[in-house]
Amino acid sequence: MHACVCLTRIGAVAMVATGLIGCAQTTEQTAIITDDVAVINEADQPAPEGKRWQYGSGEAAGATIQAWRALADYALARAAEAPEESVIMGLPDDAGGITTGSVPCTAADGRRKPPAIIADADDTAIQNQGFAYWQAMNNGAYDANVWADYMATGAPQVTPVPGAVTGIKRLREGGITVIFNSNRDNIYASGTIAMIEAAGLGTVEHGRDLFLRDDDDMGNRKDGRRAHVAEKYCVLALAGDNMGDFADIFNFSALPVLERRKLAARGDLAQLWGNGWFMMANASYGAWNKGTVHDVFAPETRWQPSPSSHTGQGE
Repeated sequence: MHACVCLTRIGAVAMVATGLIGCAQTTEQTAIITDDVAVINEADQPAPEGKRWQYGSGEAAGATIQAWRALADYALARAAEAPEESVIMGLPDDAGGITTGSVPCTAADGRRKPPAIIADADDTAIQNQGFAYWQAMNNGAYDANVWADYMATGAPQVTPVPGAVTGIKRLREGGITVIFNSNRDNIYASGTIAMIEAAGLGTVEHGRDLFLRDDDDMGNRKDGRRAHVAEKYCVLALAGDNMGDFADIFNFSALPVLERRKLAARGDLAQLWGNGWFMMANASYGAWNKGTVHDVFAPETRWQPSPSSHTGQGE
């Protein structure tokens, strides 16, 4: 999609805005129709609300800068303490709950494991403006083939999540390995590596400090990959923009909307936020984006105004 289109093609061309010629740029232009295909002018197309917040707002930038700074502060301080166990990583127990312990930071041979943090990639460390732009210009559509194309070729259009470059630099300078755990398909490892590098987040290697979907037999679940990392590293902290970046159980399909929220605030898990678990706000997409009015608002919270408060009544 382009903001304006040069009318050099041979074919039926109709100008929607009267008096516009060629590629003249004006806010009055809304579309050019060439061979029955409308090209929307970005200047006149409101971005979806979630994407306006995610990719255009200072509020979103402030939130992620704050989270990355807090994560780096916490992990550096925690490394200096030489903890006995990694942070809780949500490994499900037989009852479907979450373990209260974690993986030891000492290997079986008595060797101290090196420190690391595990971070999601998309909208935790890198921002996918290129794909988000395509979605914004296509009514929020999601197309798996387009997403695959983007994963392979979209590196020039990515930028770092605000705060990620500085936070990751501080961690590495402090001797802490940064490991990315993403649900991108592992067949697109090279494209993902290119995006991480293009965002200024350093060089990574698949299977060393980058783990992807289907790298183990758990498919798109991340607990197995976290456990694999914890076999080698003392994992100090987790970072993500989705609850599944901390524990798979949060994204179990049978978990009702409000039960998922309650689980996040459960006593033993609530104390982890900002204390080993660091959430990057994402209002654009994610597992949170579901639920009817009935699902989101519990019966005891459903307020209605009194009849006399309606406009034109009670006078």
